[in-house]
Amino acid sequence: MNKKARVIAFYLPQYHPIPENDEWWGKGFTEWTNVGKAKPLFRGHYQPRVPADLGYYDLRLPIIREQQAEMAREAGVEGFMYWHYWFGNGRMLLSEIFDDVLKSGKPDFPFCLGWANHSWTRRTWNSDAATHKDMDLLLQEYPGEQDMIAHFDYVLPAFRDKRYITVDGKPLFLIWSPFDMPDIKAFINTWNTLAEKNGLSNGIHFVGIGGGWRENFPKVLELGCDAVSPDNYWAAEAIVVNKYKKMALSLIRKFFPGITPLNKYNYADIIRHFYTKFDEREDAYPQIVPNYDRTSRAGRRATIYHNSTPELFKKHVQEAVQLVSKKADQHKIIFLRSWNEWAEGNYMEPDLKFGHGYLDALKDVILK
Repeated sequence: MNKKARVIAFYLPQYHPIPENDEWWGKGFTEWTNVGKAKPLFRGHYQPRVPADLGYYDLRLPIIREQQAEMAREAGVEGFMYWHYWFGNGRMLLSEIFDDVLKSGKPDFPFCLGWANHSWTRRTWNSDAATHKDMDLLLQEYPGEQDMIAHFDYVLPAFRDKRYITVDGKPLFLIWSPFDMPDIKAFINTWNTLAEKNGLSNGIHFVGIGGGWRENFPKVLELGCDAVSPDNYWAAEAIVVNKYKKMALSLIRKFFPGITPLNKYNYADIIRHFYTKFDEREDAYPQIVPNYDRTSRAGRRATIYHNSTPELFKKHVQEAVQLVSKKADQHKIIFLRSWNEWAEGNYMEPDLKFGHGYLDALKDVILK
């Protein structure tokens, strides 16, 4: 464990073709398809983003996953949190990469799972869909107890793996959208009961992401989660531009995406308003964000943070470390959002502009 903080990086197990994406977007589609064709939308806009050391990689290659783990380890990252897509009734997508990590035992690098419990629509992955009517591709469903049991049975081998990240002796499991679950308390109770029956006597450490209004953050705990990871994006943006103006512009952009101003913010302004006293709570795990720019996926509908630099990111990390400094070592968790969300301009991996700058910034704070 790192002494200053337990940095756990969100990891997208995409970047390889799957039959569903071939059908929806064309043969061979991956996130790189969008990343490579992104265009700058204003003067000084950093697009497209071009990967450096690892290139336009294919995550089916074990050597790439080994190199990612080594980069992360050297920068002070404790482990990866792999996004996990379970849509209900046993339907999964993008499971191949993590399944191989689990089965092969490589890379020998800590991990945990996060349930990305949201539907996929035309606008989930492809910016070309932004100008068309949105439509559902795969709905997130919650069929009930039997599905909860099947879901648990799938993740149980991961929970038992020696690499799995724990908090207070419990496997850490993150839920993207706890408020969307019709009966999250039943889900948590069912999984904790199953954990005990299967030798995980301490149960599961459930972390829910709290998004939107900051008043929502404590409500995640009321739902039964052990901890909350505050998603401070929306709240920080609302402070920067005025929340009522932001709400109005969001509605206008939804219906008239071509005529409203771009939804852009200065990164320095965002991180200045990113945290509150809530992030200091023992049961709150703050996030750090190197940058954010969804142009590759959303075109003019994107939220864009611009003028991010490794130097500003370093200050951001220092503030997060200070927030967790008085917590018990097990709870000094900081979620790094993200390791490789290239189509969201939200990644730590080296690119042609900054090289290892963001990795070095993190290392300077966490390990020195």
